[in-house]
Amino acid sequence: MDETSQRQPGRHVRRDHRKRWLAVALAVAVLIGGSYAAVRLWSGEEPSSAAGPGDPAAVTQGAPDPALSGATSAGPSASASATPRPSVSPSAKASTSPQAPPGGPAKSSAKKGVSVWNFGGLKAALTDVRASWYYNWSSGPSKDAGTSAAFVPMIWGEKSVTDAELARAKKSGNVLLGFNEPDFASQANMTVERALDLWPRLQATGLRMGSPAVAVGADKAGGWLDRFLSGAKARGYRVDFITLHWYGADFSTAAVGHLKNYLQAVYQRYKMPIWVTEYALIKWGANGAVYPSDAQQAAFVTGSTKMMQGLSYVERYAWFALPWPTEGHQGTALYRDGDSPTPAGQAYRAAG
Repeated sequence: MDETSQRQPGRHVRRDHRKRWLAVALAVAVLIGGSYAAVRLWSGEEPSSAAGPGDPAAVTQGAPDPALSGATSAGPSASASATPRPSVSPSAKASTSPQAPPGGPAKSSAKKGVSVWNFGGLKAALTDVRASWYYNWSSGPSKDAGTSAAFVPMIWGEKSVTDAELARAKKSGNVLLGFNEPDFASQANMTVERALDLWPRLQATGLRMGSPAVAVGADKAGGWLDRFLSGAKARGYRVDFITLHWYGADFSTAAVGHLKNYLQAVYQRYKMPIWVTEYALIKWGANGAVYPSDAQQAAFVTGSTKMMQGLSYVERYAWFALPWPTEGHQGTALYRDGDSPTPAGQAYRAAG
């Protein structure tokens, strides 16, 4: 998805740079490990502690995120399955992590970020929420984002692997996020082999590399991510950290534990730093998405951010999403506009 996309789990309305609406689609649910993974279908047009088969944990890694102390220290003693939602190159140079630009309020945490698309209050909301970094599913920053938070570029899918997009990403940041949900036909829709074939072009940027962000099963042996990391190791490629998505259907206080269990399982499997680049509470059913109450979502924001702040191997996290969706329901939005945070937005502003 590019920066002009409006992304709501289960509904995706994409506008091109001439502001034409192109697609709206629907969502389905997948029951995994006792809760639901958010499975979002829309137009695919671009904008255990032991390692499993092939020992993907041995894939070459570059430098850890220097902005965080102990980012790759010993992981948790427990491992458990949980619900996800949603490096590699010949001698590619590892770069530093996103650095906070000048201006804006003091940041509460180098970890805290947010996913965004353009809306009228983007600059004000991004500053007010006190995020240290943001991304927009694109290789370049959002034009109205301002300078209060560092931008992290992404190469969304196969069509984004062009000289122009890669050059734009290299100019825009010092960390690069890999393909967006390549395991979903409605998203980047890539085979593991095709992703591996293209990976050296991403790594040739010399940026610090985040893995492709799979929609589901980042902790599963033989899953898309597992096979990608095994293939990366076999080809001598480099992956610096894991990116993943997670959406929870349990709106009780147990949701924080579900997310933690999933993060523990992924870390125990790969022993690599983790970026959570999409997460929130949403329950999927035959009639579409169901959201928790304002109080439940805000409580999850508070509990989940505190939990991830305490996990040394979680380098970054980004709530989905900053803006209010066009459909009218706040969904998981943090802000109605630049001056009007939702209850979840108030909690996220205070977090970290």
